Order: sequence, then structure tokens, then C-alpha cells
Amino acid sequence: MRQKNMLADFLKTKRVAAGLSQRDVSDKLGYSTPQFISNWERGVSHPPINALKKLGELYKVSAEDLFEVTLNATIQEVTQDLRRKFASSKSR
Repeated sequence: MRQKNMLADFLKTKRVAAGLSQRDVSDKLGYSTPQFISNWERGVSHPPINALKKLGELYKVSAEDLFEVTLNATIQEVTQDLRRKFASSKSR
């Protein structure tokens, strides 16, 4: 079961609050399709650091806030991954 992705939720919330569509964001970042933005907002993939900085500017989010959300989301993902690995190693 997949838990909610904090970074994905944050990115979607901030994009909507900024009044931008996924197409608007993909165009401003130079991507050919809004699928990249959709993937980030669904937690399928993560934006590269340089894109995160641009997203912060577009969404009017401070670098510190963006860093904190990214750090916490990364910690959450690593924790979940380690728990899965430990749980599966116990059954061997």
C-alpha cells in the first residue's frame, strides 16, 4: 500500500493556489508535455533540483519551505523503504 507523498501533495496544492495548469507549468519549465508535472504531483517521479527551484519561484514558495518539504518527503520515503526491506528480511 502506498502512502500519500508529501512532496507530490505540496506541489499540486501550490500549483493550484498559484492559478496555474499543469500545461502552464510544463511550458514555463521548458517541458514538451504536462505529463512530467502530473507524474510529480502523483508521486510517480520527483522533479530534479533545478526544476524544484523554478517551481518555488513560480509558486511563490520560499526556498526554505521547499527544502523542508523535500527533505521530509525524502525521509518518509527512505523510512518506508527500509521498513519494507527489514520486514521482508525477517521472513527469510
